[in-house]
Parts: sequence; structure tokens; C-alpha cells
Amino acid sequence: RGNLDQQLKILDSSWQMTGIGGAGMAGAGVTLLFDISNLAVMGIIEVLTRLKDIRSAMHILEKQFRTKRPDLLILIDYPGFNLELARRAKKYDIPVFYYISPKIWAWREGRIERIKKYVDRMAVILPFEKKFYQRHDVDVDFVGNPLLDQVHATLKPAEIKTRYNIESDATVIGIMPGSRRQEIAKLLPLFMQAAVKLNSEIKKCVFLLPLASTLAEDEIKEHCRQLDRLLDIRIIKDERYAAMAACDAAMAASGTLTMELAILKVPMVVCYRVSLISYLLAKPFIKVKYASLVNLVAEKEVVPELLQYKATPENIYKEILPLLLNKDAAKDMQQELARVSAQLGEPGASKRAAKLAMEMVAAGMIRKHPRRGGTSGAQASIERVTRKQLQK
Repeated sequence: RGNLDQQLKILDSSWQMTGIGGAGMAGAGVTLLFDISNLAVMGIIEVLTRLKDIRSAMHILEKQFRTKRPDLLILIDYPGFNLELARRAKKYDIPVFYYISPKIWAWREGRIERIKKYVDRMAVILPFEKKFYQRHDVDVDFVGNPLLDQVHATLKPAEIKTRYNIESDATVIGIMPGSRRQEIAKLLPLFMQAAVKLNSEIKKCVFLLPLASTLAEDEIKEHCRQLDRLLDIRIIKDERYAAMAACDAAMAASGTLTMELAILKVPMVVCYRVSLISYLLAKPFIKVKYASLVNLVAEKEVVPELLQYKATPENIYKEILPLLLNKDAAKDMQQELARVSAQLGEPGASKRAAKLAMEMVAAGMIRKHPRRGGTSGAQASIERVTRKQLQK
């Protein structure tokens, strides 16, 4: 989110941006109307617990539509909220640009009708998504994956070990339960119990837990308290990607995290759990064979997936142990992860998306100021700026 806003500012520093987001967007110069952390939930039941916040955010944004009509509405993922927001934007004739597709190809494909009705242009970040939208006659561009611009290990594994006083021959295992509080609550206890089993099997064993920016260290420590005295756990607040890359293998929550690990070529076991009611309600609508983005892009099982009742400490232990003890198994997975990463396109996704957004704004301004017996000063300025920026 923040990277896109930065690129918009680079293309045109006069842009004034407001929206829902977090520290990244605020740092890019966006005036925040609502904190995204209050809306970051997954699962039907989990969403119901946040209805008050969702309604409040929707009310604030629609008021903005009425009083300070924006030239463009940019939506990012989060379909339940964003598609309703797009519908309301259309009441005020606001063009809608959707960057990072909601996963309607995975479940609730019927939402494609709302996208066709309310979204003017879609920019997708996974290669198979473009074909999906083209089949449904949606104006779509594949811009590459923004993770390619941000996922870089700034330190080598040996340097991470030195910084955190980890013995050079120690086995380093990642504990990565996600960035949402509900993910932490569901997965971290499972990962901790699996870690105890691994600790009894592997002589020198260190666990790294890179801290997501959305979480506080105290929140993590609260979940670790009962077992951390049995384990050597390092909570890493800085150099997150370097810490991830230093892991020999990782226990990971399904989601963007798995693609980050793929880019870093870290072998992994993928897990996920939601409430039982959310799982039962969602299951009939799920249309894909795999849950993790890695396997979806690969179109085969590259990484093991342990979902819902299969996500147990014993199963996690059984799946990750060969990746730690068998170098050939780890190398085979790393090669598959490299192939997946290669399918994500070239760096520069946010810049390409920003150019598409600028095209839409320019087109809208030209529509407001049509030629009248020649090119007006305003029109000429718009066209000149647009050509100049899009050639960069």
C-alpha cells in the first residue's frame, strides 16, 4: 500500500491522498481517515465482531465522497468492504481502480459481477489472475508482484547469527504465525508445541520469530510465556527479511508470508486455522485445490499445507523435520520456490500500478474539460503531464 502511494507522489507530487491504512501509508504522505488494524480480520464470524468499526469506516469514507469528491478511488484487496465502497463511489461518479485482486478466483466467484459493475480497471499481481479476469471481460493488467521490490535480505545468514549470538552450526527454524492477532491466537500455540518437539530431536536448535509491523512484542511474549523457557526463541524486531532468509525452514501462516518466503527460497510448512463456524460456512464456496499462494502459482503442491483440523503440532513436526534433516529435500523445495518466484514478473509493480492510476485520473480530467474548438490550456496541461509521467 505504502509503496503505491510513494510511486504516485513520485509521478506527481501534487497528489493529495486520503484513505484507510497504517504506518506505511502514513509515511508515504497519505492522510489516514481510519486505522486499517481495526479492520484486519479474516473469517465470517471474525468479521461480525468488527461490524461497528467497519460501519464507522464506511460512513467516514462516504462522507468524503460527498464533501471532497476524489478524482479516483484506489482499492486494495479486502473485497467484502471494498466492493461495497466501490458501489457507493459509483453513486458519486468516482472512477474505481482495484489494485491487488480479491481472491474471488478461490471462493465466492459470484463477486465478479460486482467487480464488472463497479470497478473500471483491475491491476493484478499473480500471473493466473489476468486470465481469470479476461475470461470475465474485465479490463485487467498484470503489473508483477510488489513483493519483488521489498523482499530483500540485507544481511547474510552468517551475519544474522553473529548479530544474535547464534552458533554457526545451529539449526535455525522460523516461527511465523502471521500478522493478524487472530492468526497469532490460532497458530502460535501450535507452532510453539511443534517447536518443543523439534527441540528434543535436533541438538542445536534456535527459533527465530520475525515480528510483523502490525504486532507488539508483548503480544507475542504473552503467547510464548508457557513454553519459551524450554526453547531458545529470538523475537526479531528489525531486519525482518534477513531473519527470514537465515532460517533453514519455517512454520508459516498461509498468506502473503508464504510468497515472501518463496522469494527468499526458505523451505516451509504452511498452516492455517479459522473458527470452526467460519470454516464450515466458507468451505462450500472454495473453488481452488490449494490454499497457499506458492502452490496456486505453481499449480501443484510445492509446500505442504496443513489446514484447519490438520494443523496440529504433531503434523507440523512431521512435515518440517525432513526439511531440516534432509539436505536434498530442502534443496528440491528451494528449486521449486525459485521457479515460483520467477513467475511473479519483474520488479516495479507499484510503479506500473501508479502509472495506470495516473492514466485513469488524466482520462477523467480530460472528460471533465472536453475540447471546444481546440485544446484548452487545462486540457493541454493534462495531456502534457500525462505523456511526460507515463514515459518515465
